[in-house]
Amino acid sequence: MYGKCLCGAIIVRTPDKKSIDACHCGMCRRWGGGPALGIACGSDVQIDGVDRLKVYQSSEWAERAFCGECGTHLFYRLLPTNEYFVPAGLFQNEIEFEFKEQIFIDMKPGYYEFANQTLNLTEAEVFAKFASSENIEGT
Repeated sequence: MYGKCLCGAIIVRTPDKKSIDACHCGMCRRWGGGPALGIACGSDVQIDGVDRLKVYQSSEWAERAFCGECGTHLFYRLLPTNEYFVPAGLFQNEIEFEFKEQIFIDMKPGYYEFANQTLNLTEAEVFAKFASSENIEGT
């Protein structure tokens, strides 16, 4: 897949994926103004324009990146596994994504609701899922 930031300074290439997940944690909502709609892209992600990339380590185990020119959110990356979660909106080439999972569902505020039927994981279930292989704790 091929995506880019608003100004085109940074290009992201990832393996083809079809599944979108939503994260309702407080950090994602603060970062983007609402739930993060992302794609788990694994570690095989190529980024052109890294000289314009700005990275913020948002926890002991993860970092978030954005374009230093236009501010477009580019990825959330788990440091222990180098796994990238890329915003679905970067990919504008009419990919037919499937909305599969919502995480931190117990942190979702009441002012919005998705109609899709998805797997819904609480904060505890998310940390149990990822901590077993990555030693991640807390929010």
